[in-house]
Amino acid sequence: MPKSQWYVEWFSDDQQWLYSVKEHIFQKRTPYQYIEILELTHLGRCLFLDQRLQSAECDEFIYHEALVHLALLTHPAPESVLIIGGGEGATLREVLRHPVKRAVMVDIDKEVVDASIRYLPTWSNGAFDDPRTELHFEDARKWVERTNERFDCIISDLTEPIEDSPARYLFTLEFYQRVNEILTPDGILVCQAGTTVHFYAQFFVSLIQTLRRIFPVVAPYQVVVPTFHWPWGFIIGSKNYDPRSIDRDLLNERIAQRELKLRYYNRDLHYALFTLPTYFNELIKRGRVLTDKEPFVWEG
Repeated sequence: MPKSQWYVEWFSDDQQWLYSVKEHIFQKRTPYQYIEILELTHLGRCLFLDQRLQSAECDEFIYHEALVHLALLTHPAPESVLIIGGGEGATLREVLRHPVKRAVMVDIDKEVVDASIRYLPTWSNGAFDDPRTELHFEDARKWVERTNERFDCIISDLTEPIEDSPARYLFTLEFYQRVNEILTPDGILVCQAGTTVHFYAQFFVSLIQTLRRIFPVVAPYQVVVPTFHWPWGFIIGSKNYDPRSIDRDLLNERIAQRELKLRYYNRDLHYALFTLPTYFNELIKRGRVLTDKEPFVWEG
């Protein structure tokens, strides 16, 4: 018999992942979710929410650089950024690499932030103490509906919507219409959009169809994050700028001006990530517009 302790992550009723555990570091059930921080063999420290892997020490930089930099570099001069979710602080960390004046983060669960600061300090790397950072702990839907502020970029770094989760209403046409209203005239939205593997891609393609109802530019892309097992999807919705057609020399110039020294993202990769397999042309047609009356609920 193996001597290791094993942790099982259920991705769906038909798929599970098995991890060798070196140490159980932290666990707590909050009013919103179940938080676990584990030390896993090969992966390092990992954050699980409701028993689903969110990010791993060994490759979280891939996910977070891909989420942030394609959008922020497409915008010529982002000054104000709103982050929805992102409790570990790594999305905030990447945003603050840019010369933004203000980064507002809205997350429903303060205890995720507190646990991440204590047990996953490299994720935020001091970002929560940056004077440009402003934190709000509340339901993001309510905050977005109430605010009178405007943002150059909005980053949605949320878990997939499961049954009875408030996140269900953060991926709907009505929510994105309000997001569009609080973007500046040249504003850009980017959201994590779940796996793109073809047999679980309904969430990804439905988000594409939903955002196409609102934004003149909708640019889906995918990234391979090894600890996620599947390729992972992101979508940019833009009022004006198309990340797929930005001039290469201009992109290089912005990277240099902002003094970005990154581990994953680079200029050539920027364009490559938007190249999707041919079969996605058919998959996208199967997507449906997500609404408050008929939101997406992950049934895995």
